[in-house]
Amino acid sequence: MNMKRTLLAVFLFIVTFSVLATAAERPVLYIYHDSDYSSHSESAEAMKMGFNSALSERNFEVQGFRLQLLEKDHRGNSNRSLLTMRRFLQDERALLVLGGLHSPPYIKHREFINQQGILLLVPWAAGGPITRYPDANNWVFRLSIDDTKAGLRLVEFARQKQCRSPHMLLERTPWGKSNYQTITQALDKPEAPVTWFNWNMKMNAAKIMLREIASNGHDCVIFVGNALEGKQLVKAVGQAPDTQRPAIISHWGITGGNFFAQVADELRAGIDLHFLQSCFSFQQRPHAEFVARVWQQLITAYPEKIVDGQFIQSPAGFIHGYDLGRLFLASLDQISLSGNVKQDRAALRRALENLKQPVQGLIKVYKQPFSPWSESQPDAHEALGLEDICMASYNADGSIKVLKNQ
Repeated sequence: MNMKRTLLAVFLFIVTFSVLATAAERPVLYIYHDSDYSSHSESAEAMKMGFNSALSERNFEVQGFRLQLLEKDHRGNSNRSLLTMRRFLQDERALLVLGGLHSPPYIKHREFINQQGILLLVPWAAGGPITRYPDANNWVFRLSIDDTKAGLRLVEFARQKQCRSPHMLLERTPWGKSNYQTITQALDKPEAPVTWFNWNMKMNAAKIMLREIASNGHDCVIFVGNALEGKQLVKAVGQAPDTQRPAIISHWGITGGNFFAQVADELRAGIDLHFLQSCFSFQQRPHAEFVARVWQQLITAYPEKIVDGQFIQSPAGFIHGYDLGRLFLASLDQISLSGNVKQDRAALRRALENLKQPVQGLIKVYKQPFSPWSESQPDAHEALGLEDICMASYNADGSIKVLKNQ
């Protein structure tokens, strides 16, 4: 009996070693995650977790290749993002780039991305021009909020709140400028009032801007900025007299960093803040069977990221990253990987534009979410539409409550 047990143990050891050795020998394909892991790490981590959760459903293996996501921290700097793209092009094992929170790198370098054939999947950056390179040879696909629609939802919500005189407060970047066009058009006021601010806005600057906005009779602020600047705005409102406290209707950029923890006291004291989100939320319970399975994967793989056992920070990053990961895997199923990354990138791009089977995601079931781009089809590389964009607010514990469209 002992001899049989010994032989069985030896056999199992050999099998296990063989399996591990085979896995280690499998060729690897890299996904570069070009994101801000420094100032907005919460969103970067959420996107990574979401995409990896989708890959884990295939054990990170497809057609004999291992799939591995690599963190590439651009620190919110467009030039560092470009450097990552140049290194990507030199890497014979790099299959695609997963984008990050910031829009300026992808707007500024859009021509380079498309002319060089860099397959870029975007789960967060919302700038309208990102997916609208004016050529059928378009390599950028987005599953996120799209600013050509975001401004419409922000203005619509302002009107629902009976905001009589909205004032735009926008980041002075290509992202802010693309929102200016959409919001101005939605307001139907060519000379709609706007104040521009620069990155790393300080408290004194926020107070001065707020004082001028309130003194001119504006009762709500339509804000387009990220967590660092959003914090200053909320704190400035919190310190202002009651007569100078406009409602804040914000883009979702504020949710990309450690925003809530820094403004929790102001929000709990009653500051009126709402912001964009896509319409799915893990907070909507009870979970359907598919959602429950994904949530269980999440809490099993990343228990340290679950706040009070109930939610994660920057949840839209996970949600969009996961759904985009599933679309990526579906496109892989339609091609045969050759190991020549240039050929495989091109095949993947064609497959994404022609997905044959519906794909179950968290936000919805995606039926042909992408198509070949043309000037007559400017939304061809957008997986989400206006109907998928909702407004939201923070609960007292920092979780996000999504408000259903009326």
